[in-house]
This record gives sequence, C-alpha cells and structure tokens, in this order.
Amino acid sequence: MGIVNVTPDSFSDGGKFLNTEAAGAHALELVAQGAEILDIGGESTRPGAQPVSEADELCRVIPVVEQLAAKTKIALSIDTMKPAVARAALMAGASIVNDVAANSRGGLLPNAADEMWKIVAEFRAGYICMHAQGSPATMQKNPFYENVVREVGEFFSERLAKLTAAGINADQVMFDPGIGFGKTLEHNLALLAELQSFTNLQRPLLVGVSRKSFLGKITDVIVEKRLPASLACATLAVAAGVQIIRTHDVAETIQALRMAEAILQHANVD
Repeated sequence: MGIVNVTPDSFSDGGKFLNTEAAGAHALELVAQGAEILDIGGESTRPGAQPVSEADELCRVIPVVEQLAAKTKIALSIDTMKPAVARAALMAGASIVNDVAANSRGGLLPNAADEMWKIVAEFRAGYICMHAQGSPATMQKNPFYENVVREVGEFFSERLAKLTAAGINADQVMFDPGIGFGKTLEHNLALLAELQSFTNLQRPLLVGVSRKSFLGKITDVIVEKRLPASLACATLAVAAGVQIIRTHDVAETIQALRMAEAILQHANVD
C-alpha cells in the first residue's frame, strides 16, 4: 500500500504533494514501482495534528481520487475519519475506507460511527479498522494500557462483531493495530513482536510503520534516513502473517518483502 498524502503537515512528506497534479503524479510513480493499493489522505494524523474541515478535506482528496480512478485500475483507499469524505471518495472511484478512528470515538461528526458503517455496507467497500487511543491531537500524551496486545486484540474482536451487526460482511474487514497511534515505544514494540496473535480472527492485517518516530528513538536517525528500520519491521511483519504493508517507499519495500517471502517459502518445505 503506497501512501499519498495530500496534506501540508504530514510528518514525513507534508506539502510535497498538496496539489492534485503533484499528488497524482506521485501516486502513479508508486504504481510503477509496484504498489497494489494507493492510500489517499487529506488530513494528517501525526501526533499533535489538528482537525481539518470537511470542506478542505474534500477539496484535497476527491480530485486526486477521480484522476487516479481514470488513469489506473489499482485499488484506491481513502484515509479518512469523516463519513461524507468516505462517501464522496467511494463515488469517485475508491473501493476501500481506511478509518484510523475505526469509530472508537465517533469520528469527528455526531453519529459518525453509524453513518460511516452504513456507507461501507452500502458500497460493499473494504474497511480498514485501526486501533487508536485518543485523537491525533492528544494520543501521545501518556498513553496507558494494562496489556496492549490483549487490549488491541479485544478491540478487534469487539469491532468485528459490531461491523457484522451493522451489515458489513467480515470479508470486507481488515485490521490495523495502529502503530504509533496512542502508543509508547514499548507498546509499539510489544505489538510488533506479537502480530501473529491477531491472525486468529482470520482477517487480513495491515501494518504501517514507515518512517515513524519510534524508529528514530531506537536508531537515532532523522525521518529521511529511517528506511532500513522500516524495512526490518515490514519483513518481520510479513513473517508473522501480515498481508498489507503501508509505506512511503514502495520499490524498496517490495524488494525486501519479495526476498523475505522467498525465504519463508523454503522454510515450509520438508
């Protein structure tokens, strides 16, 4: 999954692809590098990020979705917490909703949880259900868990039951443990070490660690130099059963994953 941030303030590439032409060109380059999904977002969810208005988010992402839907057959994902943005993007050609709120806090609008799920059910769209504690503006202020792996697993189970009750088929659902979303360094490492425990729900898992700040805490390198650490996490995630890796660096990630997959295939040979 290649990342297309149509934002001025994303932590890694904010402002680089803010206009439709730049975002579209970048997205097509990711496709050329081998991306199988494009994740298009118009609101930064970095720690400390402030909310974006619905109108601004629509203006940022819908022209990009429309352009890409006309130029490529690749699956398009809309990275949003707002039901109206999700609906508009699905109408414009997206087929997946990447909901970083997963309606755990009702999104940003009254009754957003019910509305988002109605839209996903109506369009029979893919739905990425991500775990987060708190909002982007507050999520890194003393996050606390008694047992982060157990609590994220319980969240997934509870959400899957609610999603199916809302008319969403389980086959539409993917889970993301939300690395860096209301988690300390130790929480992130614990989740990455226990990713295999989430495969019991028999739904695809997505992991996004690309260039994130916890990598810098371990390696003591700036955002632009965190590719090796990102690849280490990605290869270990695939070995644990993760199917989707969300990344800024598509070509390098694909190369690393192809090598990891080749080794893993031989590990299963008698």
